[in-house]
Amino acid sequence: MNTIKKFSIALCVSASLAPAYIQAQGMSSHEFGPKAGDREFTLSGAGTSSKDFDNGTFGVSGDVGWFLSDQTVAGVRQSINYASVDNGDDVWNGSTRGYVDYHFGQHQARPFVGASLGGIYGDGVKDTGIAGLELGLKYYVLPSTFILARAEYQFLFDSGDSAEDNIDDGAWAYVLGMGFNY
Repeated sequence: MNTIKKFSIALCVSASLAPAYIQAQGMSSHEFGPKAGDREFTLSGAGTSSKDFDNGTFGVSGDVGWFLSDQTVAGVRQSINYASVDNGDDVWNGSTRGYVDYHFGQHQARPFVGASLGGIYGDGVKDTGIAGLELGLKYYVLPSTFILARAEYQFLFDSGDSAEDNIDDGAWAYVLGMGFNY
């Protein structure tokens, strides 16, 4: 069984056991999640490899955010990606972005929408600006610990005019990870 399947099974088992834990602890769903002034940290990653492990990629993304209200978080996101290519040069790239997300509801499952703005840099890309819209879901398995799924539509730009021109030529970036509020 590959690592992704094992990780997916572990996440599903954790999510399915959470209601029993909540009931055993006598907690209600409104006790989950952050309050205004809380902070948040998330970590997610992804990777691929050829069957012989001679070509592969790995990426990691981390967020640090501050809750401006019970539903709005603003923060900084750092992503780093590395690619190892057989018979070629290894490359890396990164992006640093500020973001703002708005969460809906006060229950364990909290969908959110948001936007980000920052820069992308490294060997495999032209150093330039990056902006995007995002949507996702946080599911609280414990009062301050959650599983995160996020999709970001990102586009590159050098100026205001190029941003307008490039918005239709963006790409989707997906992450699956975990985080906690403190």
